[in-house]
Amino acid sequence: MWNSRALLALFFLLFLVLLADAAAGLNRRQVHDSERKFIIGNESLAPLASTVLLFDPTTAQTNEGKPETNGSFVLADHRTNRPDVLNGLRRYRGGWDFTNKHYWASVIFTGFGAFAVGLIWFILFGFTLVMIYGCKWKVDFGRKNCCRAGWICLSLLFVFTCVATIGCILLSVGQDGFHKGVSRTLQFVVNQSDFTVQNLRNVSEYLSLAKTVNVEEVSLPSDNLSEIDKLNNELSSSADMLDEKTAENSIKVQKARNAVRCTLVVMAIIMLLLSVLGLILSILRYRHAMFIFVLIGWLLVALAFIFCGAFVIVDNAITDTCVSMKEWVDNAQAESALSNILPCVDERTTNRTLYQSKEVINGIVNVVNTAINTSANSNPSPHHAHYINQSGPPMPSLCSPFDSQLRDRQCLPEEVSFFNASQVWQNYICLVSSQDVCISPGRVTPDAYQQLVTAVNVSYALYHYTPFLLNLQNCNFVRDTFNTITTSYCPRLERRLKLVIAGLVLISVGVLLCLVLWILYANRPRREEEFVHTPVVKVTTNHTNDKMEP
Repeated sequence: MWNSRALLALFFLLFLVLLADAAAGLNRRQVHDSERKFIIGNESLAPLASTVLLFDPTTAQTNEGKPETNGSFVLADHRTNRPDVLNGLRRYRGGWDFTNKHYWASVIFTGFGAFAVGLIWFILFGFTLVMIYGCKWKVDFGRKNCCRAGWICLSLLFVFTCVATIGCILLSVGQDGFHKGVSRTLQFVVNQSDFTVQNLRNVSEYLSLAKTVNVEEVSLPSDNLSEIDKLNNELSSSADMLDEKTAENSIKVQKARNAVRCTLVVMAIIMLLLSVLGLILSILRYRHAMFIFVLIGWLLVALAFIFCGAFVIVDNAITDTCVSMKEWVDNAQAESALSNILPCVDERTTNRTLYQSKEVINGIVNVVNTAINTSANSNPSPHHAHYINQSGPPMPSLCSPFDSQLRDRQCLPEEVSFFNASQVWQNYICLVSSQDVCISPGRVTPDAYQQLVTAVNVSYALYHYTPFLLNLQNCNFVRDTFNTITTSYCPRLERRLKLVIAGLVLISVGVLLCLVLWILYANRPRREEEFVHTPVVKVTTNHTNDKMEP
């Protein structure tokens, strides 16, 4: 009665929203199952066999290897129109599709700018360090402009140190907000999963009870019992799988979240110390210490650009996913990459599921009413099999919410509903003797009453949970979940990610310019050279002090 494959894919997608993991591929067909792996586990999550939903797995197609999607609704079309590095930098027009390598190539391209800047910085500044410290290159400010240049360098050092400091603050605030946003989103996903698993297990338990319904030796037909067995196995195994995968994914997401937080915090602290201590050392002019700081800063700036590019990729992947979920919610019936992963069944299949649910409910109601009419409300002779010395007014029969054509119907005044049957029937319980025969007015024994109540509870459970199962089947549950994520969680995650990126950019640029100014400030002429106006005598020493003269 529900699409287990669709629900598993739902929670997989929600974790992708948190991690934006480019290495994952969703298997949407049963062919080559052994070759396609999920990021959430080692085994493929192939659709469960013979579900009551009559879901046809062949309707799920994969767009792997197709640079463009034709004849279907393109998700996040305006956002994913980017150069595709796997297709000669031609524009990718296939929209959001986690299974398409061309989509991921276009997403990774968004971080190319930061990667390229980091590589250029690493090469050029490394060459500069070799020339300055290896080949003893000097920067000539000129005697007239030397003092002014020194003050300009010092002023700019203060400015760019403040820029780097602001970047560290933004990075700290952004990573903290991103960490909390991921935690809240993860908790929402886990709660949705727990809610679903608990409901599925409740239905499974009631289905197990339905098999045991036996009122006065009247039970469900054997064909109904076989259908209940099949449905019960599907629901039970799907609930166990969903619970296991949710717990497994939750641990993975928490580890990744903590690793990202630790990395960003360490980056912010190191860059802050580097920029502040570098400013102090440049003022005091400790050459050897500054060389070490310049070397460390050279590597850290390159690493900061790499981090910046990586978070740009993550930001684009998450934003693409959020936009795609929102567009899918608004166009759930359109064929798209997301509808192929979460295939919502058509109206005919939905009606078939509802028909089966109503059929089981009617079957149990017929068992109850047959027992009431043939046993409780009869007045057999003492030698009859149903004789228990019953007496008193007849028991009301149980109301079926559906008629013989399985259409909704109103209960008759003489019928009792699922909601009040147990209370009304209590008035018809008689006291029994040791031979289980009534010794007081009444129509049913306490044991028969318990059997009736059990049957009513099973019927009510199926009736109560049918809307929930249908919501899983027709993707209303998925649609509501996606809508909550896109409206309540995505905007916060996107803002925090942009704050992290802004912090990394400020840190990279600020420390980069500080490194350049450290070298310029360290190589300006000594003070005695600034005030020599005639080249008559030059005093040199054969040794250099580690501390430069002020």
